[in-house]
Amino acid sequence: MTSSNSDATDYKAIRKQLTRFTCLETPPALSASEMMEVRNALLLFSEAADYETLGVCANTLAEGKAAIETYVTALSRPIQLDLDARMGPVYIKFNTLKGAWYLDDYSGPSRGVLVSFHASDPDADAVNGTYGPFPCNLFG
Repeated sequence: MTSSNSDATDYKAIRKQLTRFTCLETPPALSASEMMEVRNALLLFSEAADYETLGVCANTLAEGKAAIETYVTALSRPIQLDLDARMGPVYIKFNTLKGAWYLDDYSGPSRGVLVSFHASDPDADAVNGTYGPFPCNLFG
């Protein structure tokens, strides 16, 4: 974590960039350069945060599992989830601090990945919040 005022200003600018995804049911189509910008913003917030909580709404278990594994690998550490088979859309939640996950069926219209950042450092407070949904394949 950092503690300079310029970093706090950068966090606010990045927060503004990421909040454009807020309240969408599905993430917009992104160009390759936009995907890189969003990945970099999420990685910067991850460096400032103590941990993340991710929520994935996906059409299939395979898509949701791949999304969780690639996001957590990029933001925290490599993981491989051993999930029970399911048919249809799913919701998966993962906490990078505890390494804990939750899986359930999902009937709603939303799709994509929500990322919640949790930072205790007051200088990184601007990263706290939930962002997305982002594309399931953002890091894949």
